[in-house]
Amino acid sequence: MTPITEVEGRRVALSNLDKVLYPETGFTKGELLHYYATVADVMLPHLRDRAVSFLRYPDGPPGQVFFTKEVPPGTPEWVRTAEVPRSEGPARMVVVQDLASLVWAANLVAEFHTHQWVVQAPDVADRLVFDLDPGEPATIAECCEVALWLRERLAADGIEPYAKTAGSKGLHLLAAVRGCSSEEASAYAKGVAVEAERALPGLVVHRMTRSLRAGKVFVDWSQNAARKTTATVYTVRAREAERVSAPVGWEEVGECAGSGALVERPGGGLAFLPEDVVARVREYGDLWAPLLDPGRSVELPR
Repeated sequence: MTPITEVEGRRVALSNLDKVLYPETGFTKGELLHYYATVADVMLPHLRDRAVSFLRYPDGPPGQVFFTKEVPPGTPEWVRTAEVPRSEGPARMVVVQDLASLVWAANLVAEFHTHQWVVQAPDVADRLVFDLDPGEPATIAECCEVALWLRERLAADGIEPYAKTAGSKGLHLLAAVRGCSSEEASAYAKGVAVEAERALPGLVVHRMTRSLRAGKVFVDWSQNAARKTTATVYTVRAREAERVSAPVGWEEVGECAGSGALVERPGGGLAFLPEDVVARVREYGDLWAPLLDPGRSVELPR
C-alpha cells in the first residue's frame, strides 16, 4: 500500500521510502525526500516560475536514467504546469511552485533542471550561466582558478556571478541579467569563454570537442540557449554518491583554487552531501539569495 501524506493541505502519495538509491552510501529514497523537504525554503525560490525538466533515476544512478521534459502521466491536477515554446512545437511542462509540488516531484526520484528564463517570458533570459567542466586530470581546483578569472572579467562589465558546485566534478557560475534574449546571452557568454581561452590557453577550452579537453577546463557557454537547461541549485545529482549542486562562497572558491587538491571522495573539498548542505543552510542561509533580487540584475553590454 502506497503511503499518503498531507503537505500544505495537499495529499501526496509516497512510495518505496526504504529503497536504497545510492548503494555505496546506503542513502535511501526516504532520506532524499526528507532532504528536499528540509531545504525547500531555499530551493523553491530558485524553482518558482521555471519549467522543470526531470532527470529521473527511480532505481538509483546504477539503474535506468532518463529525461522527462513534458508533464509526467499521473501528475496531480494541483501541480502547476505551463505551455512553453519548443523547436518542435509547444510543450506542457511542470512548474514547481510550492512544497507539496516539490515533495511530489522528489518522489519521482529526479534531478531538477531549469531554463535561464521564466515561463511568463520565455523569450527573455534572466540568467547568464557558465558550466565549468574539467577534463581529466584537471579537477574542480582548476575549475575554481577559471571561475576566479571569469568573476573578474564579468565584474568589468558590471556583472556579479554566483558559484555553485555542479554536484559532479565541476562548477557552475550564474548571474542575474535582464533585457536580453537567450541568443544575446549565448553570444555574450561565448565571447567571454573565447577570451578566457586566450587569457588562459593552457587551462581553458571553449569548444566541446573531447580531444581538446584533456587537462583543461571546458567553459560551456551553450547552456544559455533557450532550449537548454542547467541543474538547479540544491538538487541532488544522479551520480555514484548523493552529491548536491550546492552554493559556495567566493572565499571557498579561492581556497579550492589554491589547494590543487583532488576531490575524489564524497564530502571532500567542494563536494557536498545532503547533510552537509542542510548544515550549511542553517549556518549561512541561501548564499544564492542575491540572485533573486531584481535590483541586482544587469543588462549585458551591447
